[in-house]
Amino acid sequence: MRRRHLIQLMSAMAAGSSLAQSTAPALHTRVIPSSGEAIPAIGLGSWISFNVGNDPAAREQCAQVLRQFFDAGGRLVDSSPMYGSSQGVLGEALQKLGRQQQVFSADKVWTSSDGAAQIEASRQLWRVKRFDLLQVHNLLAWEKQLPLLQAMKTAGQLRYVGITTSEGRRHREVEQIMRQQRIDVVQLSYSLMDREVEQTLLPLARDRGIAVLINRPFQEGALLRRLQRHPLPAWAREIDCAAWAQVALKFIISHPAVTCAIPATSSIAHVRENMASATGRLPDEALRRRMVADIGRL
Repeated sequence: MRRRHLIQLMSAMAAGSSLAQSTAPALHTRVIPSSGEAIPAIGLGSWISFNVGNDPAAREQCAQVLRQFFDAGGRLVDSSPMYGSSQGVLGEALQKLGRQQQVFSADKVWTSSDGAAQIEASRQLWRVKRFDLLQVHNLLAWEKQLPLLQAMKTAGQLRYVGITTSEGRRHREVEQIMRQQRIDVVQLSYSLMDREVEQTLLPLARDRGIAVLINRPFQEGALLRRLQRHPLPAWAREIDCAAWAQVALKFIISHPAVTCAIPATSSIAHVRENMASATGRLPDEALRRRMVADIGRL
């Protein structure tokens, strides 16, 4: 009897879990053009937020942020050797949570010397079998490192190859690489108040079939500090936004060339808020223009 009751209880729990999953809001996904693989439109960055050193409480907080991110359906997590202890903090949390198979691991090579050695050191810190995406960080020694990444992809040691830049730096060189080199991904800065990439790089990415990751969606918090002095406009309800962070993220991921925005946070509440930006209605082109105009006047 106890065995039968146990089976019934387990069946009920499984049914409840399935119901919860089926009623969870569906995430907006975007396709990586070079493969057709779909990933959620909101990812997670680790610049500053996961660089917490050996502080046990801070490391546990990062692990809980990752747990909430994955529980909400998130996949892509981005880091770099430049980010201090972030890679090791991520690796420890991924192993603790048992999420190495779920994560879409995006890292970078950031050296002018032995890129292969740095990549292997990064992989060990992440505790993954291989990276999904490696990017040449801020184009450092890209003429040397990009062929390495392309060779790794050919050998099956890597799934995607990319480059990164931020804060509007070296856009002409980025454009040249996008036109002349075989890359799957480009990472750029883009936000409601930093829209330079709309002119050339985003249209070029769409034409060339290159996925786009967006860093600094909140301008390292400066954008939100500016916006939070004002009430949400009435049109925020039209796109299911309950916070300015969601307005900022929905503006970004509604651009047809953008694949995934990667806001960084060490807050459980904020990661939940950010992930909610990948659900519900998105602004159309007319509302996007209004968002730019209205926020420009704040």
